[in-house]
Amino acid sequence: MQPSPHHRALVTGASSGIGAEFARQLAARGTDLVLTARRAERLRALATELGERHHVKVDVSVEDLADPGAPARIATAAAASGRAIDILINNAGYGVPGRYDKVDWATHARFMQVLVTAPLALCHLLLPAMHEHGYGRIINVASLAGLVPATPGNTLYGPAKAFWVRTSQALALENRALGIHVCALCPGFTHSEFHEVSHARGLVSKLPAWMWSDADAVVRQGLDAVERGRVVCVPGRVNRAIKVLMDVLPDRWSLALVARRARQFRVRH
Repeated sequence: MQPSPHHRALVTGASSGIGAEFARQLAARGTDLVLTARRAERLRALATELGERHHVKVDVSVEDLADPGAPARIATAAAASGRAIDILINNAGYGVPGRYDKVDWATHARFMQVLVTAPLALCHLLLPAMHEHGYGRIINVASLAGLVPATPGNTLYGPAKAFWVRTSQALALENRALGIHVCALCPGFTHSEFHEVSHARGLVSKLPAWMWSDADAVVRQGLDAVERGRVVCVPGRVNRAIKVLMDVLPDRWSLALVARRARQFRVRH
């Protein structure tokens, strides 16, 4: 993605981790930004940093995507300047640890609102302007978890990410003739605050170093992939090898392997 000051990107979950890294790399490429997340202080600090360092315009929209009205408010606020969003990074997400029936339904409903319904709404709200301008880039941050058998604990996380792999494929096919590229970015374990939020840091910290990626490499590969028109991007050789292995193993073998490994990094009680 070449530096293009006329481009403007919306990044969700931008206050930390992969979302903040997307903001940094896009700003470095000359892209104006709209950053959204729940943590106002962090967002504003990042906006100030990027505006001063890269001389781009950075707007902030403090919203909780668990609120069904948030996507429309974000889109309306972004459009108030008269400039369209032509790059969408659907990054916001987290995990809900524990066995499915031991977690209350309201928690599951909020999770699905943030990981599935809200990003769908943002795609729906922003695609018309991309069509009008004949240009658009959408990165839906999925996960390697969406490409391998689901694991016990964080029951809905893998299925939600698998949904985004398939949805990104459909959106890519629907929109590629209109100058719009859509990519599902599927990282594996990535250094960020994600595991603190899902209360799994103690478990995942036991995983070997070679299983981990840095957010800057994940984001760089995702931005390059969407620009090239790749529909699914699995960053990192280890993660790609895991995907290939899971693709070729019989289902019962891959399920048994994932179940055994999941004990190391999933909270299941």
